[in-house]
Amino acid sequence: MDFNNLHTILRSLYDEMMPLCEDMAGVAQAIAGLGALFYVAYRIWRSLAAAEPIDVFPLLRPFVIGFCIMFFPSVVLGTINSVMSPIVQGTASMLEGQTLDMQKYREEKDRLEYEAMMNDPSTAYLVDDAEFDRQIDELGVTEIGTAAGMYIERGMYKVKKAIQNFFRELLEMLFQAASLTIDTIRTFFLIVLSILGPVAFALSVWDGFQSTLTQWIQRYIQTYLWLPVADLFSTILAKIQVLMLQNDISELTNNPNANLDSSNTCYVIFMIIGIIGYFTIPTVAGWIIQAGGAGNYNRAVNTTAMQVGSGAASVGGAVAGNVAGNAGKLLK
Repeated sequence: MDFNNLHTILRSLYDEMMPLCEDMAGVAQAIAGLGALFYVAYRIWRSLAAAEPIDVFPLLRPFVIGFCIMFFPSVVLGTINSVMSPIVQGTASMLEGQTLDMQKYREEKDRLEYEAMMNDPSTAYLVDDAEFDRQIDELGVTEIGTAAGMYIERGMYKVKKAIQNFFRELLEMLFQAASLTIDTIRTFFLIVLSILGPVAFALSVWDGFQSTLTQWIQRYIQTYLWLPVADLFSTILAKIQVLMLQNDISELTNNPNANLDSSNTCYVIFMIIGIIGYFTIPTVAGWIIQAGGAGNYNRAVNTTAMQVGSGAASVGGAVAGNVAGNAGKLLK
């Protein structure tokens, strides 16, 4: 499954839904126009009743908001997105650099691990078919028990590697699914805020709803920041994996007989941490810019993340422990 393609589809979905803002502009203009009539009339009447000069500057507020509603996609959304897009691009470039380094070091680690096992005659037959066939051919008729043991050990090694690869791929898929979940919810929130933004601006013209304007801007920016925060979190996890791979490469270079089972277990643990950590992104974004109205969502997401993480941690611990134990027995 190409998760990058799914993220790209979400980006295009946001762009495709933006024309709907223009459909809401007509309704919003009617609401804002009626609100502007009462807004201006009330203040002029109050000034006349108190025999005070009319202050014209505050009366310009509904007209400025009306201008923003008329050109909402370009003036409001275009301005905010243009200001915030460099942040998204910067964090995305950081993540891309760390991901490329991680892939390079992972290939280097696999190569060194393969060479270390090939250099040891007691383990070479486990990873190379030609070496396995050669050692089997060298055994005599009286060494049938040894040949049977080699078949069993080779089969157990393949099962162990299959379990390791399956569990690693499962955690990586859950990690990518958590990222896609956050991105999907973010896109949904941004689309709703964008389409109903003109209505929020129109309501802010009415007395008693002035805070609607600032709350909408705060919530839009906070939701927009979910993506760069997620990229930073992924960058940190990728950097940790790079450091772990560098340590494994150093161990394999200096000690060909090094046992990397503990490193594989640490990788599993960090993947579980990453799955749980993805669901804390809305809370972290709320620390950057404060916006109300998402408290119940954050609590629900964090509760679900803890339940999922507890289940993944228990299964991960059991499987990783069994795999590590079997690996230790096979490599002795």
